[in-house]
Amino acid sequence: MTTYQLMATTASGIEGLAARELKDLGYQVQTENGRVRFQGDLSDIIWTNLWLRTADRVKIIIGEFNATTFDDLFEQVKALPWDAYLPLDAAFPVAGRSHKSKLHSVPDVQRLTKKAIVDKMCQVYHRRGHLPETGATFALEVSLLKDKALLTLDTTGPSLFKRGYRVEKGSAPLKENMAAALIALTNWWPEKPFLDPVCGSGTIPIEAALIGLNIAPGSKRHFSFEDWDWVNADLVAEQRQKAVAMQKMTTPLDIMGADIDGSMIDIAKLNAHEAGVLHHIQFKQLAVKDFKTEKKGGVIVANPPYGERLSDLSGVHQLYQQMGTVYRPLTSWSKYILTSDLKFETYYGEKATKRRKLYNGALRTDLFQFWAK
Repeated sequence: MTTYQLMATTASGIEGLAARELKDLGYQVQTENGRVRFQGDLSDIIWTNLWLRTADRVKIIIGEFNATTFDDLFEQVKALPWDAYLPLDAAFPVAGRSHKSKLHSVPDVQRLTKKAIVDKMCQVYHRRGHLPETGATFALEVSLLKDKALLTLDTTGPSLFKRGYRVEKGSAPLKENMAAALIALTNWWPEKPFLDPVCGSGTIPIEAALIGLNIAPGSKRHFSFEDWDWVNADLVAEQRQKAVAMQKMTTPLDIMGADIDGSMIDIAKLNAHEAGVLHHIQFKQLAVKDFKTEKKGGVIVANPPYGERLSDLSGVHQLYQQMGTVYRPLTSWSKYILTSDLKFETYYGEKATKRRKLYNGALRTDLFQFWAK
């Protein structure tokens, strides 16, 4: 089976978590800004798409080279073995990026790359200047960084954060892979109590349940590679069945998702049902100020409202104060709270043990970590 140069792409600041996941899956990795490189065959492409919780996409690296002129770019793109990946009828949109490179016009880079691929394919398939592009989609990207070109083929399709279980969402949903990343940054293990006190549509507790039950996050979705004629459907089915066999559905979990808004609890239950974990999470309509527990050694992970509109700020700051009042006495619990409000500690009433900068989409946020004492 062919061995491919692969990379998992991630949000900024999450690369280390994706690298750790890949190592745990048995791969040797090379971590770079926004991506993690590894090697594997077709079964590995299937497996990593099924299992990676914090990554965005799994891509095949088609080629890398230096290019300082458009002639350089055209000839080196054309020299790549495109017929090894693209059938005659392949639809192959070409996305582009350029940063600190002499070839800074992204539309021109995309156009020349597309033309070079068409020329190569026409030469191989004995066509004259035109390809039908009526078949499966093979999404390509040409990325230029400091005059080094990187050509990749996306095997995933819609980002890996789209697990396929979110039937409905709230007004400011957290991406599923970001929720998984938050959990990965905690000291939670499945035998510990887990609470999201502002769970909204349920993403954080659902991701915790998927982790606790060892359910592959990609098990309920479709991937681009499944439409490709050179991908063996039996191998895909075999890998999916192997993933299902690894589930630990009898693992006892103590996971709770709470929210002051009862309609959001209803949405969270729908999503949890779709994910197959509804009976492993206790959802409850509950205000932060009303939470009480005798349990020890738990973990709180919360993504409270950020108060980006001035009219919301006073209410959000009151919520942060309530969090401090309720959670500070829980000294055996660790608390991890994500917000873009850099004055969070002031309202919470305690200095965080550690802060970590993360990006929720384009928004800079901080994960305030209060470790158990």
